[in-house]
Amino acid sequence: MKEQNVKSTAQVLVECLREEGVDTIFGIPGEETLDLMFAIKESGIHFIDTRHEQGAAFMADVYGRLTGKAGVCLATLGPGATNLVTGVADADGDGAPLVAITGQVGTERMHITGHQFLDLTKMFEPITKRTKMVVRPDTVGEIVRLAFKYAESEKPGATHIDLPVNVAKMPVPEGEKPLHKKTAPKE
Repeated sequence: MKEQNVKSTAQVLVECLREEGVDTIFGIPGEETLDLMFAIKESGIHFIDTRHEQGAAFMADVYGRLTGKAGVCLATLGPGATNLVTGVADADGDGAPLVAITGQVGTERMHITGHQFLDLTKMFEPITKRTKMVVRPDTVGEIVRLAFKYAESEKPGATHIDLPVNVAKMPVPEGEKPLHKKTAPKE
Protein backbone atom coordinates (compact mmCIF):
# COMPACT_ATOMS: atom_id res chain seq x y z
CA MET A 1 0.00 0.00 0.00
CA LYS A 2 1.31 3.42 -0.98
CA GLU A 3 1.75 6.00 1.81
CA GLN A 4 -0.13 9.22 1.13
CA ASN A 5 1.49 12.63 1.50
CA VAL A 6 -1.08 14.39 3.67
CA LYS A 7 -0.65 18.14 3.97
CA SER A 8 -1.83 20.38 6.77
CA THR A 9 -3.96 23.48 6.31
CA ALA A 10 -0.91 25.61 7.14
CA GLN A 11 1.13 23.89 4.42
CA VAL A 12 -1.59 24.38 1.81
CA LEU A 13 -2.07 28.01 2.85
CA VAL A 14 1.64 28.61 2.21
CA GLU A 15 1.37 26.80 -1.16
CA CYS A 16 -1.45 29.21 -1.97
CA LEU A 17 0.80 32.15 -1.07
CA ARG A 18 3.45 30.80 -3.46
CA GLU A 19 0.78 30.46 -6.19
CA GLU A 20 -0.06 34.14 -5.64
CA GLY A 21 3.60 35.04 -6.21
CA VAL A 22 4.44 35.86 -2.59
CA ASP A 23 8.20 35.93 -2.09
CA THR A 24 8.39 37.89 1.18
CA ILE A 25 6.37 37.98 4.41
CA PHE A 26 6.89 40.53 7.19
CA GLY A 27 5.97 39.70 10.77
CA ILE A 28 6.57 38.26 14.17
CA PRO A 29 6.07 34.55 14.81
CA GLY A 30 4.13 33.28 17.79
CA GLU A 31 2.98 29.99 19.27
CA GLU A 32 -0.26 30.00 17.27
CA THR A 33 1.62 30.57 13.97
CA LEU A 34 4.32 27.92 14.39
CA ASP A 35 2.77 25.56 11.82
CA LEU A 36 2.72 28.44 9.32
CA MET A 37 6.32 29.34 10.14
CA PHE A 38 7.51 25.76 9.53
CA ALA A 39 5.65 25.72 6.20
CA ILE A 40 7.09 29.13 5.24
CA LYS A 41 10.61 27.91 6.03
CA GLU A 42 10.12 24.87 3.78
CA SER A 43 8.62 26.98 0.97
CA GLY A 44 11.54 29.28 0.28
CA ILE A 45 9.46 32.39 0.99
CA HIS A 46 11.66 34.98 2.68
CA PHE A 47 10.38 35.80 6.19
CA ILE A 48 11.49 39.15 7.59
CA ASP A 49 11.20 39.13 11.38
CA THR A 50 10.30 42.64 12.49
CA ARG A 51 10.63 44.26 15.90
CA HIS A 52 6.93 45.08 16.12
CA GLU A 53 3.81 43.91 14.30
CA GLN A 54 2.91 47.50 13.37
CA GLY A 55 6.23 47.73 11.53
CA ALA A 56 5.39 44.50 9.70
CA ALA A 57 2.09 45.95 8.50
CA PHE A 58 3.74 49.17 7.33
CA MET A 59 6.46 47.17 5.52
CA ALA A 60 3.80 45.08 3.76
CA ASP A 61 1.93 48.32 2.94
CA VAL A 62 5.03 49.86 1.30
CA TYR A 63 5.81 46.57 -0.49
CA GLY A 64 2.31 46.66 -2.00
CA ARG A 65 2.64 50.31 -3.02
CA LEU A 66 6.00 49.74 -4.71
CA THR A 67 5.24 46.45 -6.49
CA GLY A 68 1.49 46.55 -7.08
CA LYS A 69 1.37 43.03 -5.60
CA ALA A 70 -0.17 42.47 -2.19
CA GLY A 71 2.34 42.78 0.61
CA VAL A 72 1.87 40.12 3.29
CA CYS A 73 2.21 40.54 7.04
CA LEU A 74 1.84 37.94 9.78
CA ALA A 75 1.09 38.19 13.50
CA THR A 76 -0.08 35.91 16.23
CA LEU A 77 -3.34 36.28 18.16
CA GLY A 78 -4.43 38.91 20.68
CA PRO A 79 -2.06 41.84 21.09
CA GLY A 80 0.07 40.66 18.16
CA ALA A 81 -2.95 40.96 15.87
CA THR A 82 -4.12 44.26 17.35
CA ASN A 83 -0.67 45.73 16.70
CA LEU A 84 -1.29 45.23 12.94
CA VAL A 85 -4.36 47.46 12.95
CA THR A 86 -2.75 50.86 12.25
CA GLY A 87 -0.69 49.63 9.29
CA VAL A 88 -3.57 47.59 7.85
CA ALA A 89 -5.96 50.54 8.14
CA ASP A 90 -3.40 52.81 6.49
CA ALA A 91 -2.93 50.41 3.57
CA ASP A 92 -6.68 50.05 3.09
CA GLY A 93 -7.34 53.78 3.30
CA ASP A 94 -4.55 54.61 0.85
CA GLY A 95 -5.39 51.83 -1.63
CA ALA A 96 -2.26 49.73 -1.08
CA PRO A 97 -2.71 45.97 -1.66
CA LEU A 98 -2.03 44.05 1.57
CA VAL A 99 -2.96 40.66 3.02
CA ALA A 100 -2.73 40.33 6.82
CA ILE A 101 -2.60 36.83 8.29
CA THR A 102 -3.20 36.23 11.99
CA GLY A 103 -2.96 33.20 14.22
CA GLN A 104 -5.87 32.44 16.52
CA VAL A 105 -6.82 30.23 19.46
CA GLY A 106 -8.26 26.84 18.55
CA THR A 107 -11.93 26.75 17.60
CA GLU A 108 -12.61 24.63 20.68
CA ARG A 109 -11.64 27.61 22.90
CA MET A 110 -13.58 30.37 21.15
CA HIS A 111 -16.80 29.90 23.10
CA ILE A 112 -15.10 30.49 26.44
CA THR A 113 -13.15 33.39 27.81
CA GLY A 114 -9.84 32.15 26.44
CA HIS A 115 -6.47 33.78 26.98
CA GLN A 116 -5.89 36.42 24.29
CA PHE A 117 -8.96 35.46 22.26
CA LEU A 118 -10.39 38.35 20.26
CA ASP A 119 -12.88 38.15 17.41
CA LEU A 120 -10.35 39.31 14.85
CA THR A 121 -12.69 39.12 11.87
CA LYS A 122 -14.96 41.66 13.57
CA MET A 123 -11.99 43.80 14.50
CA PHE A 124 -10.57 43.85 10.94
CA GLU A 125 -13.95 44.21 9.19
CA PRO A 126 -14.12 48.04 9.20
CA ILE A 127 -10.49 48.45 8.06
CA THR A 128 -10.32 45.83 5.28
CA LYS A 129 -12.08 45.00 2.04
CA ARG A 130 -12.56 41.40 3.21
CA THR A 131 -11.84 39.32 6.31
CA LYS A 132 -12.33 35.57 6.75
CA MET A 133 -11.49 32.93 9.31
CA VAL A 134 -10.42 29.53 8.00
CA VAL A 135 -12.71 27.11 9.84
CA ARG A 136 -12.43 24.11 7.50
CA PRO A 137 -9.28 22.83 5.78
CA ASP A 138 -11.06 22.40 2.43
CA THR A 139 -11.76 26.15 2.19
CA VAL A 140 -8.21 27.49 2.56
CA GLY A 141 -7.53 27.70 -1.19
CA GLU A 142 -10.65 29.75 -1.87
CA ILE A 143 -10.09 32.03 1.14
CA VAL A 144 -6.51 32.83 0.11
CA ARG A 145 -7.39 33.35 -3.58
CA LEU A 146 -10.23 35.74 -2.69
CA ALA A 147 -8.04 37.64 -0.20
CA PHE A 148 -5.55 38.40 -2.96
CA LYS A 149 -8.27 39.10 -5.54
CA TYR A 150 -9.90 41.69 -3.28
CA ALA A 151 -6.55 43.18 -2.18
CA GLU A 152 -5.26 43.65 -5.72
CA SER A 153 -8.39 44.42 -7.77
CA GLU A 154 -10.33 47.61 -8.52
CA LYS A 155 -9.24 50.05 -5.83
CA PRO A 156 -6.57 47.99 -4.05
CA GLY A 157 -6.70 47.67 -0.28
CA ALA A 158 -6.20 45.41 2.70
CA THR A 159 -7.67 41.98 3.43
CA HIS A 160 -7.34 39.66 6.41
CA ILE A 161 -7.13 35.89 6.98
CA ASP A 162 -7.50 34.44 10.49
CA LEU A 163 -6.18 30.89 11.08
CA PRO A 164 -7.05 29.04 14.31
CA VAL A 165 -4.17 26.92 15.60
CA ASN A 166 -6.13 23.64 15.50
CA VAL A 167 -7.35 24.24 11.93
CA ALA A 168 -3.74 24.99 10.87
CA LYS A 169 -2.79 21.46 11.97
CA MET A 170 -5.75 19.69 10.32
CA PRO A 171 -5.11 17.57 7.23
CA VAL A 172 -6.41 18.97 3.97
CA PRO A 173 -8.46 16.57 1.83
CA GLU A 174 -6.42 14.81 -0.84
CA GLY A 175 -6.38 16.69 -4.11
CA GLU A 176 -7.04 20.09 -2.53
CA LYS A 177 -4.67 22.53 -4.21
CA PRO A 178 -4.17 26.28 -4.47
CA LEU A 179 -6.54 27.99 -6.87
CA HIS A 180 -4.79 29.44 -9.88
CA LYS A 181 -4.64 33.15 -10.37
CA LYS A 182 -6.43 33.92 -13.61
CA THR A 183 -4.38 35.87 -16.10
CA ALA A 184 -5.59 37.98 -18.99
CA PRO A 185 -5.21 36.32 -22.39
CA LYS A 186 -2.30 37.57 -24.47
CA GLU A 187 -3.16 39.47 -27.60
